[in-house]
This record gives sequence, structure tokens and C-alpha cells, in this order.
Amino acid sequence: MPVATAFQTIGPYWHLLEHAEQADLTRFGAQGETIMLSGAIRDGNGDPVTDAAVELWQASPPADASFPGWGRARTDANGVYRFTTIRPGPVPGRGNTQQAPHFAITIFARGILTRLCTRAYFADDPRNGADPLLNLIDDPARRATLIAQSAGGTVWRFDMVLQGANETVFLDI
Repeated sequence: MPVATAFQTIGPYWHLLEHAEQADLTRFGAQGETIMLSGAIRDGNGDPVTDAAVELWQASPPADASFPGWGRARTDANGVYRFTTIRPGPVPGRGNTQQAPHFAITIFARGILTRLCTRAYFADDPRNGADPLLNLIDDPARRATLIAQSAGGTVWRFDMVLQGANETVFLDI
């Protein structure tokens, strides 16, 4: 019978965050509506998480030579991360469902023994009402933790709280 092994924090791979260009998914000349996704990560006390690695994944547009489909950013002294990317479109889901445009986000940080996974949807997208994952969350306040808000122009804000009363919905994947 297999034995479960312990998860490890970001540990020896912290040097991978020294490549700030990974936070720009448009750096190879990707075409489309360029946006910035930015936000703060806070702990249960409301303090900024200043040592987090944040990964962003998106299935739309599809990855190719001009668009990697993923990026990595670190949080700064205020717990803020930033990505420049192309606004995603809807993608197919299970059983002929359509998923609203979203980003898959993973957080690694000191003290987190496994990755934390969540999604960020766009507040202005009417397809959110039919998204299969969002529809699994009955409590409107909890569902709202997955919605990025417009910060004006092409900037979107998506704050995340790691625990407590306003904790972001994290996915068990």
C-alpha cells in the first residue's frame, strides 16, 4: 500500500521568482485585449502576505509561441501581485457546459504546506450566472470572493484572503 508523503512549501524553488518577466504573459507578442490583474493577498489577521508566489493559468486564449498561458509573480512588501495578460474567453466544461471566462490561480507561501487553488472571474461577465463552478457556491458572499472587480480601464483587482471570515473560496483539486 502506498504511503502518503508530506507536502513541501515552495522551499528550494524560491529562486524561480527572480524572473519578474514571467508575470507578463504578453511578453512574446500575444494579441488580444491586454489587461492587468492585480490584487493583495492577506492572512487571517488582515496582514499582507509578503512572501507568496502566485501562479496564473488560463485556457483561453490557447497557449502558443506568442502566449504561454501561464505566469508567475511574487507579492511585494504590501502583499500585492500583478500580471499582464490577455483577457480570457469562455472555455468548455464537463458535459457540454460552458465555463465563464476566468483565471486559475495557485498560491504558494511560507507556512502553506500545500498549494492553494482558486479562480478569478470577471464582475462584468453575464456568463458567470451559468458557470458550473460558481453555481456550486450557494452563499453569495462566498461566491463574491471569486469575482475580480474592475479598477478602471483594463485593470482588474482580485484580492485574496487566506483564512478567516472573508476567506477566499479555495478549491480542493
